[in-house]
Amino acid sequence: MQISIELTLTPLQDGFEEHIIRFIKKLRASEFTVLENPLSTQIFGEYDQVMSFLTVEIKEAFGQMEHVLVYMKMVKSNRSNYEPHF
Repeated sequence: MQISIELTLTPLQDGFEEHIIRFIKKLRASEFTVLENPLSTQIFGEYDQVMSFLTVEIKEAFGQMEHVLVYMKMVKSNRSNYEPHF
């Protein structure tokens, strides 16, 4: 099953930029389709593979920071090729 996930990593501490950059670089280096905008990053692929990957990367990000939030929205389908029709 294909999924699309929108992620926003929000460190609640000073010196947060390096943590966000590190997390995004890990997503970029993955085997998955990754799209970015100024507010969030989207990752697309097979459910089991994406979720296994994110479990590891989010746990690592949490281990590197004292206070951090991850906002996640998930859709059952790969929306990486979405184009508005209006």
